[in-house]
Amino acid sequence: MFCYLPTTIRATGWVWLLREQTNESYLAAALNLPPVLTSHPQRMEGSCYCLNSYRDGDLEGAANVNVIECSRLHGLVNGTEGLRYHASIPLYAHGKKLGVLNVASTDWRQLDPDDLRLLYTVGDLMGIAVERARLFARSAQVGAVEERNRLAREIHDTLAQGLAGVALYLESAEALLDAGNIPRTQRILQQALKLTRANLEEARRSVLDLRAAPLEGRNLVEALQLLAHTYQQRWQLPVSFAAIGGGHPLPVRVEVGLYRMAQEALTNVLRHARAQQAQMALTITPGQAQLVITDDGCGFDPTQAAAGRFGLQGLNERARLLGGEMCIESAPGQGARLQVTVPLQGDL
Repeated sequence: MFCYLPTTIRATGWVWLLREQTNESYLAAALNLPPVLTSHPQRMEGSCYCLNSYRDGDLEGAANVNVIECSRLHGLVNGTEGLRYHASIPLYAHGKKLGVLNVASTDWRQLDPDDLRLLYTVGDLMGIAVERARLFARSAQVGAVEERNRLAREIHDTLAQGLAGVALYLESAEALLDAGNIPRTQRILQQALKLTRANLEEARRSVLDLRAAPLEGRNLVEALQLLAHTYQQRWQLPVSFAAIGGGHPLPVRVEVGLYRMAQEALTNVLRHARAQQAQMALTITPGQAQLVITDDGCGFDPTQAAAGRFGLQGLNERARLLGGEMCIESAPGQGARLQVTVPLQGDL
């Protein structure tokens, strides 16, 4: 078997992985992508010749052709930094297809047997690392689900006891009211109100951050699509949605956090912006997830509004809890643009 690899050594490459559930490909990692691919992440979307050949089990036979020219750089001149070719190394674990490693450069040469053995050894090691990372992630997710269920039961028990206490106070107040003891009835009602507020605060503080229910088994792209549709149907606010890199899996905490922020942002648009339409865009690359929400509403001065808008404060806090940042661009009469960027740390 022959393969071609650049004669000019260049530290540029990327890794495609296949989603375990759907077999769809996504860009899992990249090193020193040329500017034309970095600034246009949609070019790294979808399939290509080497991925199709890999799925068909014919990557080895097609390698002599596949490495001649990268289809994602075909026809481009500016921003490629001279890159044109790549070698493709299939990734497996215990015979299961995981993805493809591409090593790119400006020209090529035919590989000798030692070069091939080195590349496929690297591919084998990478396949083992990917499989181990996925097994660890699955075990962590199972543990997280069990922990959430345990905490949910504890919260349920706490709330049930609190509500039982409120019920006892109210029953006592009703009996005292029938007896005409107004002063003591007032004291009992005040105690019931205090306990109710304490339970409400406990419920808000505990449940909202523990449950991942908003996604209801969907991935983030599917959940945001449904959210946009809901605002169109229920509130007559047209919301368009577009995603780049949506096949890249995200940690549950990132999915839930971004979904909550999209919810809050659209709620602000609906309540305050008097907008005719809004747009949501999600872009996921190996290094970060970015959510952008824009509207054509009345706009506002972010420096004046931030202190008094608890919704904006909550959005900022959620972004910071995910290790990310939030940016708002707006001015009176010019609509608004909210951007949330969350770094990713090699989740596979």
